[in-house]
Amino acid sequence: MGLDLGVELPAHHRDVIDRIGGGGPLGGRGRRRRAAAARAFYAGLIVWQAALHPAGAAAADRGETPRRGVVERAVDGDTVVLASGRHVRLVGIQAPKLALGRPDFRAWPLAGEAKAALDSLVAGRPVALDYDGRRVDRHRRLLAHLRVGAPSGRTVWVQAEMLERGLARAYSFADNRKRAAELLGFEREARAAKRGIWAHPFYRVLGPDETGASVGAFRIVEGRVLDASIVGGRGYLNFGPDWRTDFTVSIAPRHVARFRRAGLDPAALSGRRVRVRGWLRRFNGPMMEATHPEQLEVLDR
Repeated sequence: MGLDLGVELPAHHRDVIDRIGGGGPLGGRGRRRRAAAARAFYAGLIVWQAALHPAGAAAADRGETPRRGVVERAVDGDTVVLASGRHVRLVGIQAPKLALGRPDFRAWPLAGEAKAALDSLVAGRPVALDYDGRRVDRHRRLLAHLRVGAPSGRTVWVQAEMLERGLARAYSFADNRKRAAELLGFEREARAAKRGIWAHPFYRVLGPDETGASVGAFRIVEGRVLDASIVGGRGYLNFGPDWRTDFTVSIAPRHVARFRRAGLDPAALSGRRVRVRGWLRRFNGPMMEATHPEQLEVLDR
């Protein structure tokens, strides 16, 4: 019997538990026990964090998320600090990462340029904050779309502007994806024009056979699905003849239903050419977890 602390786990924690409990075609008591232990750990962690930051947790529970603010500065290419001290993570995009004091972390190419661009767009200016899904992350940052007035008088959607300049990639979550299709469109246009990061080999779209060298990184992969199947409720998209060594996309059982509701049945993708994005890890061969349909674009409809 698992420990029940009466806590609803965020999507990113539930996804970790899914991977622990069912990361391959074979299940078993061991995986179920590990999943139960992980669930108890994350529930306890959330309770502990709330005890350390009761005011912040209570504010988030009451929905105290501002609709307006003034930006003090950019932290990096997708995070800003408001004059109030609140940090805002620009939901829906991922800019090149800076080291930000992390030991042994090398800044990604064009990270400085992305921060400078965001600073020039919003620093010292009033902004409007829009929310579509989850509003606060585990770091207590606001998860918002930003809009700022431009000197021309038009209103600029900051996420779209960063994507159009080629200084970010579209980056969505299952609990925050309402505008993902629009953001993918802005990214697609910048990639076709080879603006910003799309002219740098670090960010190029990979083929399935190239994924092994990028385990641990966020990547976009494009290729043809050799075989698609549902095993034990979990979806698998295999891009090579041997799932033990070749690139695979894994879709947890509860996410398979989400794909099907969107009209995208994972089991029907055999032979289709797709573009998929996410963090690569190694389980047998290189694997990417897909939690929502916006991660996967079918290219030969």
